[in-house]
Amino acid sequence: MTDVTGSGPAAGGPESAIGPALPSEAARALYLAVLGEGGRLAAAEVGDALRAAVAELVELGLLAEEPERAGYAAVNPRAVGGRLSEELRSAGTRLLVQAQEMPALLEDLTRAYDLTPRKVDRSGEVRHLHDEGEIRQLIDRLIGESDHEVISAQPGGPLPTHFVESALERTAAFLARGGGIRALYEPAARLDGPTTAHVLIATERGVRFRVLGESFKRMLIFDRATVVIPGDPEFTNAAVLEDPAVVAFLVGMFERDWQRAEPVQWSQAAPDTVGLPVHAQVGRLLSQGLTQRMIATRLGLSERTVAGHISRLRELYDAETLFQLGWLMRAATGESRPG
Repeated sequence: MTDVTGSGPAAGGPESAIGPALPSEAARALYLAVLGEGGRLAAAEVGDALRAAVAELVELGLLAEEPERAGYAAVNPRAVGGRLSEELRSAGTRLLVQAQEMPALLEDLTRAYDLTPRKVDRSGEVRHLHDEGEIRQLIDRLIGESDHEVISAQPGGPLPTHFVESALERTAAFLARGGGIRALYEPAARLDGPTTAHVLIATERGVRFRVLGESFKRMLIFDRATVVIPGDPEFTNAAVLEDPAVVAFLVGMFERDWQRAEPVQWSQAAPDTVGLPVHAQVGRLLSQGLTQRMIATRLGLSERTVAGHISRLRELYDAETLFQLGWLMRAATGESRPG
């Protein structure tokens, strides 16, 4: 019998994932060879080279075994094609049904996935707090969770009373476990009794203070990872930032201000301005870093009156700015720079 082993690519076997496959090239060649021999194949002619192709044709139904004749007979491909077509349609129908049922079969897993909280990177988000009690709780928690350092920049005059009263209590445990605290103030804070008392006690416990006679921003920084900034001077609302780039920028701002600031001796004895002429009292307070509004409040004057005294002092000292006026007045009176 003619060699029909062939060398062409096979179709991958008699059955695929969705139904019967087409016959391989070797099986096709064998079937054609059988037809050339009158549609019969003797079993004795089936050697090792043909055994796989014969088994494939038998499985597909293109060859039928004839035990009584000790061989095989070719089957009409039209009948085989109809049967294979029906099998494929059935397989396709089963797949369509499975496709429709699949969402329902996975419903329990889908529900579990939807209910599972997933970790999302929120480092770029800004949280806003609008409740004073909530802000205090947040600061307490951040101090409790901090391991290394708390940084505090507190511009302006006296600290809010509630802040002074709770600050030492908040930081006591943090300091006891070896944490470090640095705080930056403006010179005007030195004139407030409660703030000064707080600073003196905190200094004994290891807090480092400096005073800066320039404008800077209020903020609290915890372990160089979280920054809390106020939304108003009274800290009744706040924003919380954790974005690494933003935090690094704000830490850099603080370090720049800290380097320009000076450590000073705090004293509960406020400078005595009683008995001095009004313009001298205004000048003394101005040189200590108080703003025009703070001076007016302290001396019981209107801001317009204080502005008039400042204007005359600027003419007297030939100063172009309030900052320059303060420096010139301190130099004239021999006072050291406050912070």
